Amino acid sequence: MATSTPAILPRVSCDQCPLRQCRSFRDFSSEELGFVHDFKTGEVSAAQGMSIMVEGERNPQLYTVLSGWGFRYKILEDGRRQILNYVLSGDLIGLQGHLMEEMQHSIEALTRMTLCIFERDKLPKLFRHHPSLAYDITWLAAREESMLDEHLLSIGRRSARERAAYLFAFLDARVKSVAAPPADRPFILPLTQQHVADTLGFSLVHTNKTLRRLVQQGLIRWLDRGCEVLDTERLYHVAEWRPPKEGKRPFI
Repeated sequence: MATSTPAILPRVSCDQCPLRQCRSFRDFSSEELGFVHDFKTGEVSAAQGMSIMVEGERNPQLYTVLSGWGFRYKILEDGRRQILNYVLSGDLIGLQGHLMEEMQHSIEALTRMTLCIFERDKLPKLFRHHPSLAYDITWLAAREESMLDEHLLSIGRRSARERAAYLFAFLDARVKSVAAPPADRPFILPLTQQHVADTLGFSLVHTNKTLRRLVQQGLIRWLDRGCEVLDTERLYHVAEWRPPKEGKRPFI
């Protein structure tokens, strides 16, 4: 696991933020945009495998994912890892560290990531003077809770095949909601079998057998480092799950 410091990037104006071009995100008012521009202190780039936040540490920043994939996880003393959720463009990370003084989980870059940096000390000003942005942060926290509810249901009650189908359907729906389709290429979920195993709570052997079943049924195509979803409707059927209708979602 890489642990080097993220690279500082030249600051891009919030007026030119690429996330504002995505139809899934709501737009800012001019007053909101001005505050967010002042709230933001810069951007950093994190290489694949780099630790962005570490459980038990204090971090003076909040981050919004501008591009790339990451994941939140916890590790037991014997080294076993549980991936809790994945973070994609528009997701806010580090809020837990502000409320609880130190992080209760770690975050690692799954691919190269670009993140906007915000100083946590300015968060009270946001809640005092910008109730619409405060509501947005509450919405993001509630949405994360809703996703974790579904993940817990999956771990607790879905079969191995249903768990895997849910994971791929969930991630496929999430990436398609925040990213434009690659030119002449399918969306690829950038997971290894170890990531899948650590998310579903399986051994690598059990994970491999489960993935083979989905491949043989024509639901996914497994690649060297990633997965292509071939049949979303059948995945929804197997998982007994469909993406919730969210409408325009906020980001900071």
